[in-house]
Amino acid sequence: MTQEMTGYDRRMLALMNRSEGASMYATATRRRIAVCAHIALTAASVTTWLLTVVADQRWAMWTMLGLLLPWCLATGVINASTRGLLDLRERALDERQRAERFRVAARARQIMLWLLLAAAAGAGIAAQQGWSTHDLLFPALFTAFVVHWLMPLWVAGLAVQDEPADLDFDSEAVRAADK
Repeated sequence: MTQEMTGYDRRMLALMNRSEGASMYATATRRRIAVCAHIALTAASVTTWLLTVVADQRWAMWTMLGLLLPWCLATGVINASTRGLLDLRERALDERQRAERFRVAARARQIMLWLLLAAAAGAGIAAQQGWSTHDLLFPALFTAFVVHWLMPLWVAGLAVQDEPADLDFDSEAVRAADK
């Protein structure tokens, strides 16, 4: 049963397929840089938020607010590079995009599984050594939540392929600029 696209679906599809910022994600190198920047900004944001909440450091709140705009820009670059793969409703995606969304979700789950296994092993080793891990429980769980939430976006940003040559905007000039 296929549902027809709504006005919202059409607007979001048009928004996710705009080409004004395409030079920011036109090559695999630029997409990798955007994903790495997003991971770094996320780590800094999580750290500053935890400093605000757990350590009661008021200055960290202002730092976190300063990180918000670049984080949103990096998120937008990744979303645009994937053409809204994770943000559009399923009825707005074609069969290839649906399959790609499934592959991205499966890969993100697999990576998250290994990260959680490593965290559990680290906690087990820390407990065996007699280290007190009580103070780390909330920060670790919050960090795991954020990574679990953003992992599909990061995987999608790294997995997206270059645009076909007939749809690409002057791809030779973009690739030459990256070298």
